[in-house]
Amino acid sequence: MRISLSPRWATLLLAGSIACACSKGGSSGGGTTPTPNPPAPPAATTFTNPLLSSGPDPWVYQKDGYYYYMQTTGTNLVLRKTAKMSELGSGVSATIWTPQATGPTSHDIWAPEIHFLDGKWYVYFTAGPGNCCGGQRLWVLENASADPTQGTWTEKGQIAVPGQDLWAIDGTILEQNGKRYLVWSGQEAGSNQQNLYIALMSNPWTLTGTRTQLSRPQYAWELNGTPKVNEGPEIIQHSGKTYLVYSASHCSTDDYALGMLTASASADPLDVASWSKSPSPVFTKNPTNNAYGPGHNGFFVSKDGTQNWIIYHANLQPNQGCGDARNPRMQQFTWNTDGSPNFGTPVATGVALPRPAGE
Repeated sequence: MRISLSPRWATLLLAGSIACACSKGGSSGGGTTPTPNPPAPPAATTFTNPLLSSGPDPWVYQKDGYYYYMQTTGTNLVLRKTAKMSELGSGVSATIWTPQATGPTSHDIWAPEIHFLDGKWYVYFTAGPGNCCGGQRLWVLENASADPTQGTWTEKGQIAVPGQDLWAIDGTILEQNGKRYLVWSGQEAGSNQQNLYIALMSNPWTLTGTRTQLSRPQYAWELNGTPKVNEGPEIIQHSGKTYLVYSASHCSTDDYALGMLTASASADPLDVASWSKSPSPVFTKNPTNNAYGPGHNGFFVSKDGTQNWIIYHANLQPNQGCGDARNPRMQQFTWNTDGSPNFGTPVATGVALPRPAGE
């Protein structure tokens, strides 16, 4: 049956069809409201230690808003780059150097440090031919790239006091009075005791003159384990003073700890009389907080420049020694009234801590 519509009803039905078409289009107003995107989750404000599951001898260098991190792997040199130290585990990671199968740098790759000097990047590291008890020496790599995770790393060779070829590890840089110095842990000929030495640099891969012994194991807290050890020297300068923070006692013991030397920032660092040695350790184990053998540290400032932080390794359990069980941790530190650093005690693992300011 056919139904006839009056002109009035035809007009009303046409208008309704147009209204339905507009509502489905959603672009001419009067349609359904689009579903809003869910709000972004709030940025994390805390982190927990350890930063990585493994990481002996951690080192951090800051430049142009980025942190460059290195640690002992034993087999190669790996560089991490991150804008936030609390997110170290997700940073860019690049293997920048792999040794040859044999030769003087083929084994026991330890304690690398990256520095930006004279417009180029340099990595100082320890390696040997496979006899770590006597073969370890210090070596240098160079990279002219603006980003050290890119470009080419060139071997500059061994760095040593002219005329000497002695066991040496853990090189770091001190700049003072317009001069540059290498500080490291080394030995005397015929001895396996590790002492701290310093020598003047003529360029980033060359020493000049003689070396000066700055410290040797002497206090009871420096004499745990065999051999007797002062190692891992690191520099921090504050309020007109230079602080050389080092690790003492053997890493096989739970009593590996940090000691400190102090000098005026205007003194001649080659003059041993310029330095005074703290008779007590400045950072020690905390079994309650799962920190055994804390040491081999580095320093950095927070993203906004308002806080000072120490990064170091420690073992989670007793008697874990010098292996890969050591993991990197970081915590904020303050300054004492005399200007010296106050590192406190190792903080607990697995506990939420405020991220470095600015992150």
